[in-house]
Amino acid sequence: MIIGILICAIGLLPLFLAWSISKVYNETKLSVGMIISMILITIWQLDIGVLYFKDVLSEEMVLFLFKLFRAGPTFTLPMVLYMAYWIINNQPSVTRKKNWLTRMSCALFTKKALIGFTIWSMVVYFISWTNLGVSGLVVANEEFTGNYYFPEYGPLLWIYFMHMAAIIFFLLVGYVLSLRIRNSHFKNFLMGFSFNALLLIVLGALNFIPLTGLLTSSIGVILFSVGSLQVFVKFNVDLKIHSYELMEKQKKLDYTGQLTGSLIHEVKNTNSIIKSFSSMLDKSSDLTERDKRTLEMIGKSSEHLDQLTDNYSAYMKSAALTLKTEDLAEIIRESIDFSARILQENKVELEFVNIYSPLNVYLNRTNLKQVFINLIKNSVEAIPENRPEKKITISTEIDEKNIIIHFIDTGKGIPRENWVSVFDPFISLGNKKRGMGLGLPFVKKILIEHLGDINVIESSPNGTHFKLEIPQEGMLNGCNYQNPIE
Repeated sequence: MIIGILICAIGLLPLFLAWSISKVYNETKLSVGMIISMILITIWQLDIGVLYFKDVLSEEMVLFLFKLFRAGPTFTLPMVLYMAYWIINNQPSVTRKKNWLTRMSCALFTKKALIGFTIWSMVVYFISWTNLGVSGLVVANEEFTGNYYFPEYGPLLWIYFMHMAAIIFFLLVGYVLSLRIRNSHFKNFLMGFSFNALLLIVLGALNFIPLTGLLTSSIGVILFSVGSLQVFVKFNVDLKIHSYELMEKQKKLDYTGQLTGSLIHEVKNTNSIIKSFSSMLDKSSDLTERDKRTLEMIGKSSEHLDQLTDNYSAYMKSAALTLKTEDLAEIIRESIDFSARILQENKVELEFVNIYSPLNVYLNRTNLKQVFINLIKNSVEAIPENRPEKKITISTEIDEKNIIIHFIDTGKGIPRENWVSVFDPFISLGNKKRGMGLGLPFVKKILIEHLGDINVIESSPNGTHFKLEIPQEGMLNGCNYQNPIE
């Protein structure tokens, strides 16, 4: 009985960790998955521990509790699938390569598959309640643990073995698939969770061998609990640190916006004073023709300054951005379709290269779409009519933190000294006959609002290469950016 109490006590370790997770990390569905997984592991240990209460409980009661607690190992399969499904479907992108692993993950880690395997687990659990699954108990003896009950299995034991083998298979697939995930936070968690769960299942499977006693699963529970808690805490800490970095960047953006808004306000106030005194002087009868022309120039300059501040204020102002997870590749394609006419009229070829599906980002769809429309329009206008190759190439790339979009055209290029100033409002490089020079500044502004950026990384008379970056996690989840200018 002492061994049984020890096993049950070890089984309470995952339950304690589940309680701790619920108190500290309760923001995501992943936390829910971790909590349920820990509870199932506790039930699994109780399933083993009850077999050592031979001297306390009747054989009928032990058999009943054993079949009841068998829900722990049985429903581990859908929980493994749930964890992998959540991670794969919530990390920003998966490389779109048509191989067996990608096709398998698309087929297995889906909502329909999750529902199907949950129903299958219920069938396996029901079989365990019948004599076809577990027919009874026999008394076993081991030198270290003494006498204990060992389950006597029925003719459908092979179904349970197949069920456990499926769990091992999915964990192996999940581990291999984690190597293909570009986001380091999701990658490390799925890899660590799959490895720890695989170790637990393998050690738990040794319980079917009477000579091992029933203690091997307890070792697996300890290793799984400690290892899984470590990777889960690290996953959340890494995300918190990254979120903090994004928040700090957003605070700097807010401060810059407020400073610009204050500056515009002061300029407009000062300009109002200039206009007021100019108006008073204009009514004076002592002015010469030269004075009147001077006042007229002051008035025109003042009106121009008013227009500039009004335009800049309108440029800075925008409604609150409504952000949600969208497929960036789909938005780029829509922008290309929208720009089809200007591309055809100017005989410009556009190629979009993307190997990721989906390319999910937390963004404002309307503004990001306008970003690419502006870039396409600017590039078309920058390509000389007599250029032999008139082409725009858009391609995607992913590093550990950012989704990167390369935007390359064969235009006349941007002088190196203007690579930074080209994103300033009202700066014209002479590529366009008309316009106020707000196209690229608008693009820069929108990307900064999404905590990303755009820069010129190469430009020559043969073309320009823009690099756009957007964080994979994007804006902080649930945080709508409010423009501070009013």
